[in-house]
Amino acid sequence: MHELVLILDYGSQYTQLIARRIREEQVYCRIERSDLSAAEIEEMGAKALVLSGGPNSIFEEDAPQLDPEIFNLGLPILGVCYGLQLMAKHFNGTVVPGITREYGPMGVSFPIQSALFDGVSEGSQVWMSHGDHVETIPEDFQIIAKSSGDLIGGIQHASEPFFGVQFHPEVNHTVQGQTIISNFLFKIANFNRDWTSSSFVDDAIKDIRATVGDKKVLLGLSGGVDSSVLAFLMHEAIGDNCVPVFINNGLLRSNETEEVKSLFEASHIKIYQYDYTQAFLSELAGVTEPEKKRKIIGRVFIEAFEEVAREIKAIDFLAQGTLYPDIIESGAITGHAVTIKSHHNVGGLPEKMALKVIEPFKELFKDEVRAVGRVLNVPAKIIGRHPFPGPGLAVRCLGAVSAERLEILQAADKIFIETLYETGWYDKIWQAFTVLLPIQTVGVMGDKRTYENVLAIRAVHSLDGMTADWVRIPYEIIAEVSSKIVNSVSGVNRVVYDVTSKPPGTIEWE
Repeated sequence: MHELVLILDYGSQYTQLIARRIREEQVYCRIERSDLSAAEIEEMGAKALVLSGGPNSIFEEDAPQLDPEIFNLGLPILGVCYGLQLMAKHFNGTVVPGITREYGPMGVSFPIQSALFDGVSEGSQVWMSHGDHVETIPEDFQIIAKSSGDLIGGIQHASEPFFGVQFHPEVNHTVQGQTIISNFLFKIANFNRDWTSSSFVDDAIKDIRATVGDKKVLLGLSGGVDSSVLAFLMHEAIGDNCVPVFINNGLLRSNETEEVKSLFEASHIKIYQYDYTQAFLSELAGVTEPEKKRKIIGRVFIEAFEEVAREIKAIDFLAQGTLYPDIIESGAITGHAVTIKSHHNVGGLPEKMALKVIEPFKELFKDEVRAVGRVLNVPAKIIGRHPFPGPGLAVRCLGAVSAERLEILQAADKIFIETLYETGWYDKIWQAFTVLLPIQTVGVMGDKRTYENVLAIRAVHSLDGMTADWVRIPYEIIAEVSSKIVNSVSGVNRVVYDVTSKPPGTIEWE
């Protein structure tokens, strides 16, 4: 059993980053609802709590609150922004609506020494994002940080391990934020670094064997990082009782089927391939709404897997490579998360599915899955692959999906990815792809007027897909890609480059 930090989520866009920063310190954490009772927290075995930030003002009538009994559990507690204000309010400090709103980078000074800021430089830059602020600290608390705007930047209880900061230590703009998080974990809460890729693999193998016994597991293999690493993990746990099924849904990249087959054959893992292209494309015909596409693909995937399971016989379980961000973005964890988009392996499951679902990675971020892959000796070519969406090219083919439009997209995508490999840029980028738009523009080719499709190319840097920044690929490479696509892909006469970060945009266009 790993030591546990519980993050109570009050709706901040940065809550997932808090989890990432804690995991980077090899400490296990989970994001949970903010209305958990003290009894539930105790039952979960938490060793420390973090109260996240949030978009609400504590003065709003329906603003999320906390169970006051959590302060009687004897646990170290760190309140961040809104979390700090809740803590101050609980202990009868004064929180006031912000006349002066602090937003952006600011320096902080430290009037007294505190373990929370051990090793943090005087005047260090932090990221403020708040309206309300603590004006008077509660009795038995001390001010441990002040902002350059002369507002209270941090407080601590004189005798209990209760701390609060008005800024966001989890974001990159807080220069020494990782030091602050590390101090809370190790100097205040006394955690050990027991959350490692090796320990995860050992625990997961035990859990899989205990759950599955001698029964068979059908594994949905897409060829992407998550499902491929899962195939290696399941094979390690139960050998040939794991049946990796690769379904060609017609929404894959060029030559995907052949590449996946050869990679797994080289690792001596047998995979079963089935072609359901027609089933998917006929169901998607004429559908343009992104959520509807995702739901259709999820449903047809499950129907296909159930059909294959009946053919193979004696299958009881379905293994999926669902990740933590999939669940977070689907709004499936907390009461405050907005559903950004449903994921085919989260929201697409029918209520009465014949197979029981196993999701060993549902609490991992993408980079943690890659680390697990390295422990399992998964080939570097698989681990290094860019993420690929579960619904495949359907969400990169904006508007109606058809065999003809998919062919255009596959050809263009192949050119883009091959050029990135040739120029040494593929491994510098977290994810790169092309998007076919439902827009035609006028062009001129060979002295003739054309009226053809616009294609967007996109490349982003990210750690886990929760936030991302667009990549500044050299212009000459973009020019080369554009020229190759327009000249060799029939149906495209204009190429554009997406320069939107996440937020405000998502990585995929749909």
